[in-house]
Amino acid sequence: MGTAELSCASLEALARDAQFSVAAVVTQPDQPKGRGLKLLPSPVKALAQKLKLPVLQPARARDEKFNAELRGWGPELIVVAAYGQILPQTILDLPRHGCLNVHTSLLPKYRGAAPIQWAIANGDAETGVTVMKMDAGLDTGPIVAQRRTPIQPTDDSAALHDRLARLGAELLVQTIPDYVAGKIQPRPQPAEGVSHAPKIRKGDGRIDWNLPAKTICNRLRAFTPWPGAYTFWPKTLEGTASSVPLPSKGQGSDEALPTKMIKIWQAEVVAASGEAGTILWADKNGMVVACGQGALRILELQREGGRRLNVTEFLAGHPLKRGEKFK
Repeated sequence: MGTAELSCASLEALARDAQFSVAAVVTQPDQPKGRGLKLLPSPVKALAQKLKLPVLQPARARDEKFNAELRGWGPELIVVAAYGQILPQTILDLPRHGCLNVHTSLLPKYRGAAPIQWAIANGDAETGVTVMKMDAGLDTGPIVAQRRTPIQPTDDSAALHDRLARLGAELLVQTIPDYVAGKIQPRPQPAEGVSHAPKIRKGDGRIDWNLPAKTICNRLRAFTPWPGAYTFWPKTLEGTASSVPLPSKGQGSDEALPTKMIKIWQAEVVAASGEAGTILWADKNGMVVACGQGALRILELQREGGRRLNVTEFLAGHPLKRGEKFK
């Protein structure tokens, strides 16, 4: 049972391994996407079709008709990875060996929807994957196996996502045989160290220049590629500014000024200081913006409606000046 791209590595590992027989794949219904709102399959459905596996797409996992259909398959074990729905107890109790979940954190840390992003945003030195026997709670079931990996300074959420997807798939196929043979006994999660990783929202990507430069840099990596780390320049940008409502921060009347959103793709921490959000310099040597503590050297950015540019290319078309301030 899976939907997101994260699930694909686990599905493929199980399908390619002769130890296992994947009876069927359960995924979310096709979703409308793009300008034409054409219905498109989930990444897991596309992979399942490629592997010639039966696909079930219930609108709700609690639907009794779907539950009856699932019982008809007689699964001995259900594996869940980024499925996107909470399973009812009737499904959790259905397989002889229960339901195993592949979760991309070292539980009990970062229970919830976005463990990869929040591990990077919070500056953690390491993370990992947990294979957990599911219970009725949200990522609260006993631990079957775990594996750790360092978070590299260059990791963004896309890079860490791909590494953890592979790591989870490897751990899963290594763990299942001993688990079903009774050689691994799931252990309760520790009561200490519990934290949560709520779903990422668009507003999480807006840069708060009052934060330390290191924190902003971590959040930039965490929210790349989505929603991206973005800021606003309250000034006509070569005559192309648009009235974009800013996420409310209670800053007063300047929120209504014409603005242009700028997404920052790459930056690095440098030793400099000034009023938070102020451009300390912007010339052929690059652009540096002051933060609440330290500063960021901007390396790659993108104006709204434009393409990603290195800072030299960007400044050639949009000459920012020292002393101007991002919002």
